[in-house]
Amino acid sequence: MDVRAKKHLGQHFLTDQNIARNIVDSLSFEGYKKVLEVGPGMGVLTKFLLEKDSEIYVAEIDNESIDYLKKHYPKLEEQHFVGDFLKTDISTVFGEELAVIGNFPYNISSQILFKIIDNFQFIPEMSGMFQKEVAERTAGKPRTKDYGILSVLVQAYYDVEYLFTVHENVFNPPPKVKSGVIRMTRNLKEGLAGNEVLFKQIVKAGFGQRRKKMSNALKVLGIPENMKSHPFLDIRAEELSVADFIAFANKWKSGLELP
Repeated sequence: MDVRAKKHLGQHFLTDQNIARNIVDSLSFEGYKKVLEVGPGMGVLTKFLLEKDSEIYVAEIDNESIDYLKKHYPKLEEQHFVGDFLKTDISTVFGEELAVIGNFPYNISSQILFKIIDNFQFIPEMSGMFQKEVAERTAGKPRTKDYGILSVLVQAYYDVEYLFTVHENVFNPPPKVKSGVIRMTRNLKEGLAGNEVLFKQIVKAGFGQRRKKMSNALKVLGIPENMKSHPFLDIRAEELSVADFIAFANKWKSGLELP
């Protein structure tokens, strides 16, 4: 018996086996032993994950899906079901590096991405499917319409690749929008340590009024004296790279720390 898709859980079950295999194969499976699948549903990705030489865990809150997975994929042991991904303490449950993968529920896409970057020290790699718009925004580059808060906050920790688009007709039930598959690989950017809060405030304020120059958009934060002649204030947020934002936030912080 198949699992009934539940609208309140944002469930749209992928039915194309080739796409499922391609998503799984987009992970490198290098440098970690464990893989956590978020929202496995009826196991279209799980099937291919279990062929890999990795420990597979699943985060699922739908009891009907859990029963289905236990029946059809007995290789998934009881302790490999971890419940709600957003409530899972990654450091406690796993305590080591792992990859994350999934055909992610559209209604919690941003929350999933922020959960991943909050645990970036444990998650070196992520591959998965999101609503196409979210995937494009996550992978967005400066001076494009897709580039914004989500792009900068994610790319401060991960290099993001947009892999391919998935059409509505390969899901049951079909969503109303196209989907996009991305891969995120933890990057080696440095310099944010201890300055994450200010960095996020600057990014959010800058893009909050994205048509205005940074000098106007950041007034709400109270621009410190050491920053008032900074050249970045004379351009818009969408023109700054992720590295620019990091350097700008660190310069801002250094002014706040002056005696």
